[in-house]
Amino acid sequence: MTGSEQTPEAENGAATKAGVSAGDAGIADRVEDSWVDTKAPEEMRPYLRLSRVDRPIGTWLLLLPCWWGTLLGALAVPESRGGITLWILLACGLGALLMRGAGCTWNDITDRDIDPLVERTRNRPLAAGHVTLREAFIWMGIQMAAAFFLLLTFNAAAIMLGILALLPVAIYPFAKRFTWWPQVFLGLAFNWGALLGWTAQTGSLGWPAVILYLGGIAWTLFYDTIYAHQDREDDALIGVKSTARLFGDNTENWLRGFLVASVVLISLAIIYALAPLADPMRLSLTLAGAWAFGAHLNWQLGRLNINDNDVLLRLFRSNRDAGLILVLIFAAALLV
Repeated sequence: MTGSEQTPEAENGAATKAGVSAGDAGIADRVEDSWVDTKAPEEMRPYLRLSRVDRPIGTWLLLLPCWWGTLLGALAVPESRGGITLWILLACGLGALLMRGAGCTWNDITDRDIDPLVERTRNRPLAAGHVTLREAFIWMGIQMAAAFFLLLTFNAAAIMLGILALLPVAIYPFAKRFTWWPQVFLGLAFNWGALLGWTAQTGSLGWPAVILYLGGIAWTLFYDTIYAHQDREDDALIGVKSTARLFGDNTENWLRGFLVASVVLISLAIIYALAPLADPMRLSLTLAGAWAFGAHLNWQLGRLNINDNDVLLRLFRSNRDAGLILVLIFAAALLV
């Protein structure tokens, strides 16, 4: 054994000294030196980890379509702009944190018999016994209640959409048991914010939001297929389905198709929303944002290695930056 190597016991001891339990240190996709590990009260850490607060990428991926819909709605309906736009953006941020946490808690409740069998998930709080099933249900209820109070600050149409969002959230964890396309169900849930943000901003649901929603679903198929490749061997052993297993070595071609579909649909949503305003500068700028978004996805494709989990996780996480490209361009278009 070289001087740089450590036994598992030594690694666990080092983790404990750093404020991270041995089980927590074994969570494959945890973020090193997260504030949850270093600053959160110890009794709260299992609940925060259950909500994936220490892994914020999921919150970003849930939030970004909300911001897309809100900002595109503000661009499409100029009279709706103002302080309400800022509140919707803020409320969506808080709501995404809460509902992503509630969704992850629900996911772990439904997967409590599967997670111990998968290397990447076996040390999650519920699977490892750090949280009881009853405690998980109570924690999920607290997060959902807080999110509901935020939702009540929106208009009636947006409130109804927010309530309907619970349906795809409830179904998603079971999808991998009955379809090779569970990523579609994740897309239905994670991009609902495109519909909600637009409706909260404009007062009613519109076709641009629906098309933007479909573009977001194509994006989710792109990034979550990359993510799912980390688990394909364990998934095959326990009989769990995914697009990663379905596509196999042909994954890159499928991802390219999802890339094109996402860019085309988002571009159509922009055209549908902004063309009636006869403002070619704003239309050109926002369309450039869609193509810059696509360029980022293409960059990911150029670095894809479905057999390297470190690369897969890095590429998956980089989708925060891809989604922020659209947010920044939409915001810039509002200011010009």
